[in-house]
Amino acid sequence: MNCWLAKGTENAPTPTPLPRGDLEKHTLSQRVEHPFKSPPRRGVGVGILGSIKYLFSLAFLLCVLFAPDAHALDVPKLTGYVNDYAGMISPQAKTALEEELRAFEQSDSTQIVILTIPSLQGEVLEEFSVKITEAWKIGQKGKDNGIILLISKEDRKMRIEVGRGLEGKLTDLASGRIIDQEIKPRFKAGDFDGGVMAGILTLIKATRGEFNADSNTGRQRGKRRGGSSQIINFLIFGGIALLALGSFSRYLSGAAGAVGLPALIATFFSPLGLVAAIITGIVGLIIGFALPSLFSGSGRGSGFGGSYYGGGFGGGGSSGGDFGGGGGSFGGGGASGDW
Repeated sequence: MNCWLAKGTENAPTPTPLPRGDLEKHTLSQRVEHPFKSPPRRGVGVGILGSIKYLFSLAFLLCVLFAPDAHALDVPKLTGYVNDYAGMISPQAKTALEEELRAFEQSDSTQIVILTIPSLQGEVLEEFSVKITEAWKIGQKGKDNGIILLISKEDRKMRIEVGRGLEGKLTDLASGRIIDQEIKPRFKAGDFDGGVMAGILTLIKATRGEFNADSNTGRQRGKRRGGSSQIINFLIFGGIALLALGSFSRYLSGAAGAVGLPALIATFFSPLGLVAAIITGIVGLIIGFALPSLFSGSGRGSGFGGSYYGGGFGGGGSSGGDFGGGGGSFGGGGASGDW
């Protein structure tokens, strides 16, 4: 067997080893033929795909977190002078404010609107206030004589937004004084009706040049204004009550006037003697009888049970009794506060 194997391989060609110089030339020729070829790498495609998925996920997360309108609070509908979406104002106070603001617009052409909302839902008070001014356009076009009192109940924040045409009379300082001296103390005491009423009455005075925001004497005037504002509020609410009672019976309104007027004088001025109480009671009785007759006979439907949503704002832009701004613009004037 061994002899056969040896015999069969005698004539087999044996490979001739290349000289050292020729071996180096052969290796170099292979390198020159494929100069940029590199050995394949494992997992390159998988790594690129994973990076792309990561970038898309990151971009989506950033869009969700920083989208400007993702959680934007909608601008509520303008329904009247008093837009109490937070339920902070009583029906009696709302009626009084509607009448006061309507009369003020008719006499001075200045439009004041109140808006209460339950919460800002994370929005910045000043930014949301700008949205209101742009959507509602309170005030007359060209005069820009609009004012918005914005109140957020849960956030305990408020802002007075002043139209461009009123910034000379109702300065930022004056707006801040009205918030701090008239509205804030009453809100802290839980008197939302009194705070809104006092703020509105002082805003009306400021537009007429009757309010001085001097900080040196602000406290003394604030005390006097506090007492006078309470008297005014009592008279307004008392008049509304007389109108309401008079719509049912003149005897009820007369009796309320006979009791209410002496109580008003005794509360805010000094106790009354028997004779003085009888005299003021008779005067209150007459007022209680006469006031319902005066309003019911005006022919304009402006009594307690009349419509308070007809006519709209004098600035135009509305019809059919719907409220709408008159095209007024705002420049950021006003002030913010809390309680």
